[in-house]
Amino acid sequence: MDTACGSILLLDGATGTELGRRGVEISLPLWSARAILDAPEVLEQIHADYLDVGCEAITTNTFRTHRRSLAKGGLGDRARELTERAVRIAQRARDKRNPKALVLGSVAPLEDCYRPDLVPSPAECADEHREMIAQLLDAGVDLLLLETMNSQRESMAAVQQARELAPGKWMVSFCTKPEGPPGVMLRGTPLTDVLPTLGDAYAVGVNCVVGAAMEAHVRLLRALLPDNVRISAYGNSGEYSTEDRCTGGEPAEFDSADPQTYAEYAQVWAAAGASIIGGCCGTTPETMKAVADRLGRS
Repeated sequence: MDTACGSILLLDGATGTELGRRGVEISLPLWSARAILDAPEVLEQIHADYLDVGCEAITTNTFRTHRRSLAKGGLGDRARELTERAVRIAQRARDKRNPKALVLGSVAPLEDCYRPDLVPSPAECADEHREMIAQLLDAGVDLLLLETMNSQRESMAAVQQARELAPGKWMVSFCTKPEGPPGVMLRGTPLTDVLPTLGDAYAVGVNCVVGAAMEAHVRLLRALLPDNVRISAYGNSGEYSTEDRCTGGEPAEFDSADPQTYAEYAQVWAAAGASIIGGCCGTTPETMKAVADRLGRS
């Protein structure tokens, strides 16, 4: 975490869709969390494969291990256990492949990341994110990644808990509207309304938008955030619709599914000011290898 702000930190790519690509069951409501119990060896191999192609940070498979999410599959009372298992799996891969790599603790929206109308009350967001964040920190993650945040209410509740429990060790990434001006959360709040409050973040970014849309978001964030705050960018491959790209849906459209095309976009994001670059839904180790090659990291 002491990497200079001007250099690129290479994140991993997708976990959930990569599990599905390798034949692991990712149906809802458990989605990727099912692999923690059913296919831990496949999950560890995915982490290892990202490290092997040059990724310097891997993300825990905890996108769906909130108590609320697991309760829908009858596993709510195992939230701490599954979160800790997911962290240990990532740490094991890190220790074997690159002990200097970071393990990022994924913190997702409590409900469907593409249904901001389902966001719980402020009190519920605060309490449930605090529980999740505390579990990740207890398990030893290096950095908290609050990702795919779709509303001001939930993102700011999660940020406040991260700020209190892990000052300086959290980053937040927003999910934005696929059309219209850049930097508008799915709920409709412009990021310009929240960016002034995020000057103490390790990084602020956007994830799970198509490659062609990312540059405008990066430029907006870089222009409005202090220089000490990194900008992160990790788009999806363009293979999933807005509704399905984080839930293992059927392929819908193609934009940057080809690793070389995605890598070309990543180079543009870096030029626009992104210093943390990775991949979201539909990206693969092959995608991230192409990015590493393009950015001269391999």
